[in-house]
Amino acid sequence: MRINDLIIKETPDYVIVNKPAGVLTIPDRHDNQLSSVQGLLKKHFGNIFTVHRLDKDTSGVILFAKNEVAHKYYSQAFEGRNVQKFYLGLVNGQLVPATGTIQEAIAEHPITKGKMVTAKKGKASHTDYEVLDAFGLYSLVKFQIHTGRTHQIRVHMKHVGHPIAVDEMYGTATPVLLSAIKKGYKLGKHDVEERPLLSRLALHSFQLHFTDQQGEAQVAEAPLAKDIQAVVTQLRKNSSGYIPKLVL
Repeated sequence: MRINDLIIKETPDYVIVNKPAGVLTIPDRHDNQLSSVQGLLKKHFGNIFTVHRLDKDTSGVILFAKNEVAHKYYSQAFEGRNVQKFYLGLVNGQLVPATGTIQEAIAEHPITKGKMVTAKKGKASHTDYEVLDAFGLYSLVKFQIHTGRTHQIRVHMKHVGHPIAVDEMYGTATPVLLSAIKKGYKLGKHDVEERPLLSRLALHSFQLHFTDQQGEAQVAEAPLAKDIQAVVTQLRKNSSGYIPKLVL
């Protein structure tokens, strides 16, 4: 993994990266620097400051500061909810209504460490969603999160009964298979078993909208990750009754 291949935009104050799925934002407790985006950036740039995070299996746009002044500015922008954060995800089933707002407080799970739940005494959490494509088996959804709670989209989707696809913690770990999408699917002559189209959390950080330190409006975007896009392409080809709404 070469850091230059991941950089979307770099300025003297910040660097924006398209984080691959399966890579940590910051090093874990084993302190393996080069297994995280932050570690790779530190090796490349020297000083680097974490402003916000993405879950390990979530791909897409993430911003890091390159100096202390920028770190303070962008941290305050995120904390003050002055950054608009948009995600794309595949959810199980068909969301009704096709647009909506979820405002359910989120707290730590009382028993399972690292897991979150909706709870009246939790922290206020706000997610807007819009279904871009409905396929029956799955839906492609655009999310805007107005708060930054741990696992927010995942918890809110579980709450409404449509968890993110391949979410072992809040839904099911079952991978997305072409045989579940395409009628008459047959294994290739040399294949012993079917290879999944997608075997990780189907969630992608799509866009960040923010104002930089010079007062200029900025939009950072990472196209839908190839593995999720592969599933969407097959769903568009093979879902009966599908009506195109948006081509990414």
